[in-house]
Amino acid sequence: MGISRNATVAPKFWPKSEFFRLLLLCWIALFCVAHSASSLAGSLSKADIERRFGPPLHVQDKLTEIPAWPLVHEIEGNGAPVGYVFESIDLAPIPGFEGTPMNFLVSIDKKGNFMDVELLHQHEPVFLGGLGEAPLREFVTQYAGRNIKQQFLIALNAARNRTGPSSGQSFQTTLDGVAKATASVRIVNQSVLGAALEVARAKLGFSARKERGPVAHALPDVYDPVAFADMLKNGMVGRLRLTNAEVEKLFAGTDGAGVDDEALAKPEEVFVDLYIAYLNTPTIGRAILGDAQYKAVIDRNFDNEHLWWIATAGRYPFVDDAFVPGAQSRRLTLAQDGYFLEARDQGFEPSVSVADADLNTSLIFGVFSEAGLDPARPLDLALTITRAKGMILPTLTHKQATLSYAPPKNLFVYPPAPTPEWLLAWQARWLELAVIGAALALLSVILARPRWISVNPRRLQVFRLGFLAFTLLYLGWYAQGQLSMVQITGAIKSLKAGQGLSSYLYDPISLLLIAFTLVSFFVWGRGTFCGWLCPFGALQEFIGKLAQLLRLPQLKIPLALAKKLEWGRYLVLAVLVGAAFLLPRAGETLNEVEPFKTAITVGFDRTWPFVAYAVGLLVAGSFYYKFFCRFICPLGGAMSLGGRLRRWDWLPRRAECGKPCQRCKVVCEYDAIEPSGEIRYDACFQCLDCVGIYHDDRRCVPIMIYDKRGKTLTPRASGKSGGAPAEQAA
Repeated sequence: MGISRNATVAPKFWPKSEFFRLLLLCWIALFCVAHSASSLAGSLSKADIERRFGPPLHVQDKLTEIPAWPLVHEIEGNGAPVGYVFESIDLAPIPGFEGTPMNFLVSIDKKGNFMDVELLHQHEPVFLGGLGEAPLREFVTQYAGRNIKQQFLIALNAARNRTGPSSGQSFQTTLDGVAKATASVRIVNQSVLGAALEVARAKLGFSARKERGPVAHALPDVYDPVAFADMLKNGMVGRLRLTNAEVEKLFAGTDGAGVDDEALAKPEEVFVDLYIAYLNTPTIGRAILGDAQYKAVIDRNFDNEHLWWIATAGRYPFVDDAFVPGAQSRRLTLAQDGYFLEARDQGFEPSVSVADADLNTSLIFGVFSEAGLDPARPLDLALTITRAKGMILPTLTHKQATLSYAPPKNLFVYPPAPTPEWLLAWQARWLELAVIGAALALLSVILARPRWISVNPRRLQVFRLGFLAFTLLYLGWYAQGQLSMVQITGAIKSLKAGQGLSSYLYDPISLLLIAFTLVSFFVWGRGTFCGWLCPFGALQEFIGKLAQLLRLPQLKIPLALAKKLEWGRYLVLAVLVGAAFLLPRAGETLNEVEPFKTAITVGFDRTWPFVAYAVGLLVAGSFYYKFFCRFICPLGGAMSLGGRLRRWDWLPRRAECGKPCQRCKVVCEYDAIEPSGEIRYDACFQCLDCVGIYHDDRRCVPIMIYDKRGKTLTPRASGKSGGAPAEQAA
């Protein structure tokens, strides 16, 4: 954002001091806006994350579909992510009391367990000028090892609240809070859990958004008066009624069986009658609360939370004597798709009349709107029933009775279905894909009809060097379109692990190049990629041409020896493929035989051994043309094998080629032409020099000889690749 040229000149009727004061205020305002905007996004780089996670963990590039860095393990996971690390502010920017979201660096493993939580920055007054940051930093260390599927309760001195061992499943986990900072700590908890759940839903299959669809929104203007009895029938109000006998069955076979004398004496009496209703829809809310209470509740819902009326009748209320208003209930858990939501009392005890039920508890609970809840989809309200056996350090047995509740869908509106995440990746790079697609189309036309471009040496040189410059600068360094063995070994590991290849959809540039290269195998062979579309190959070619201009000595290797040395790339390929199957950890190191990551992906911004290796290969290529491509490159070996799919010999030859003419063989810098005149397609880089010579009556020796004899040799395929040469009288 800038200031126009005219704005820098003060009007004549303004005093200069006033003008500069106004200008200063404008810049301050712009700075504040920019600062506040930037503070709502994460600021860490990959290097910052790598400093926190050392071997055996390695940090991969930040994902495009969700702001998180995958973590891979040197031994475990076969190259697949074993966890994710992310900044909470990118996923759950919940404002604190100061108005600015706190930011935490959160890491979870592939099972949803917290690996670590680190405070990055915060502006909470209580932790700045009051308690200091030490209590907050100590608080977030408690997340390590806990699972995001649990319900997180926050209490003071939680360790002293345990009254005895439990023989039941632990549905909850308790964190020690911070005195005098309870509200701020709750925001911390929502920030950490909200961010973790977003990543878990997107990457770990925890109710993935692509399967779940868009979140519904309650229709605020829809209201149809409904009687309470009708709401029970049509599902607007959920109900769970349990008798003493039914509860006794829950505890059958456990330490809690047979310890409730009243339940044994009166098995048919009601143990609990549990009700729940979603209040954000006026049809339900107004019918349950009445207009006056509903208005009071909605007016106080400043944070636009999801609100539920929850009530019980019977002998077991859903709050116990230790319940604190404004907190969570230890007996209730609210979950969707198996993942707990923090439901907190909103400070209302509404008066609700229910026929045939004497309510003992009637409260309103709320869940943060940022929690990722879809109110129109089923959620589970679980009531934890606890029984104690023994008087001193009793053994506690927990059982849960679950009420599944989903309001009618006609009370909600659904936004359009979101675009698939892989398609978003393609849309984000549409311009690069269009440019590269046009370049591939142009290359296809040139290779399909190569005579015009190749018959003029100058024209061919300009086009080839121009296209290779595009490959190196745009396709390689800018668009990061360098194919490598990593794609092959990664596919092997993914298929071996049964994970499929869907991850390739998120790299549209590479996928486009892979698709084009696979098609080119059938038409032109391996040289289309190696000769035209490999950024490192283009860099080598420029280095080789520069060396020739500088008249550096060019080494020549006898063709027989060169053929044997070319087997080196197949040997390296076999080692890397074998390592991908058998030694994935070693394979990641062995893949560094390719200098592509050093030279192209990171632009030589690596430690000196990697840079020295890449530079060494380029130096070798300055003395022996395309040294790495011809003798070492495992990807080139794979391309040569793919080139065996070629359906025809598309480079034209004559009977005179090789017998006796050796013109094309002499000028071929890749040793791709046999003394017999045949093309070695496995070694050809499709430079088109031989095509130009074939069609040029000033360079093709057979044509020139026929011209001297007063005859014309029609340039067409013959001999080894066709019929006999055609002669015409002059």
